[in-house]
Amino acid sequence: MRGRAVIGLVGLGIVALLLYLLSGVMLPFVAGLALAYLLDPMADRLQRWGLGRLSASLLILAMFVVGLVVVLLIVVPLAANQVSALVTTLPGMVSRLQGIIVERVGPLMTRVGGADVLNDLQSSVGTLVGQGGAWFLAFLKSLWSGSQALVSIASLLVVTPVVAFYLLVDWDRMVATVDGWTPPRHRTTVRRLAGEIDRAIIGFVRGQTLVCLILGTFYAVGLFFVGLNFGVLIGMIAGFLTFIPYVGTLVGFLLSVGVALVQFWPTSDWLHIGLTVAVFVIGQFFEGNVISPKLVGDSVGLHPVWLMFALLAFGSLFGFLGLLLAVPVAASIGVVVRFAISRYLQSPLYYAEEPILIQKREG
Repeated sequence: MRGRAVIGLVGLGIVALLLYLLSGVMLPFVAGLALAYLLDPMADRLQRWGLGRLSASLLILAMFVVGLVVVLLIVVPLAANQVSALVTTLPGMVSRLQGIIVERVGPLMTRVGGADVLNDLQSSVGTLVGQGGAWFLAFLKSLWSGSQALVSIASLLVVTPVVAFYLLVDWDRMVATVDGWTPPRHRTTVRRLAGEIDRAIIGFVRGQTLVCLILGTFYAVGLFFVGLNFGVLIGMIAGFLTFIPYVGTLVGFLLSVGVALVQFWPTSDWLHIGLTVAVFVIGQFFEGNVISPKLVGDSVGLHPVWLMFALLAFGSLFGFLGLLLAVPVAASIGVVVRFAISRYLQSPLYYAEEPILIQKREG
């Protein structure tokens, strides 16, 4: 048993090392694997309706590519225009926001601690804004360099559908082959763990994707009607980052409030600023009480803190490839850890008596 555990750990270490070393060329293949995994249930359903596996795979991928192209043609121009305008006006907005903070808080700080405290406040605000922007740009740069080391976006768009098609055609055969490699005495346990991992991944990905789409649309529309500059872009960013629990709402809230302060204060008498805050309060309320419980639920077994750590850690190590691997790896580790704990609680090791108590009883 110890030898098999060592072999398994060595194998996992080798796989992790290869992923790290080859992360630049692995992205389209991992993306194709993830796409085939997500589309396999649809292919199985089309097979039950009478289509062959090859025809079902071709139809599904064709529909997916067409839908993706349509979405990109609609979203990318709008996002690109707003991103360009935001980058142009961002330095002025940051300076204006810093001035508003110092203007509102400065007199109070001056009365409390004098002019030196006000100067320290100005320096601290500037440093905080600069460090926050530098961290965000460094994180985006790590994702970009990790995904673009050896493979361009063009190759990703070309290779991924091809890989997904071949894997989707042979998916059931590959699963049966891997199942056949499992020792018969462990096959039932391995199948049960694989089923739990599958339910956790599918449940989270499908549910959280719908949550991101719903909240992103709500934030974008709400901020647009409030009249906030770059409201659609901020809503899209908040919706996309909602895949990481609480991060999307927090980032969107801070961005929107900062832009609202620069844009509306003090001429609008806080009305538009309050409406901007209300958009995120309402969105967070419905996410926590209606949308996430209905679409994601508690059955996926992915704790928000564990998921945030996995996404940030894998994203920093492997770039965009790490973001693709974070959820399945986190779900798999969670299922295996829960299984190991349950086996431990049922084992003689857990129920073993203390040696001292045994000696007293024998005496």
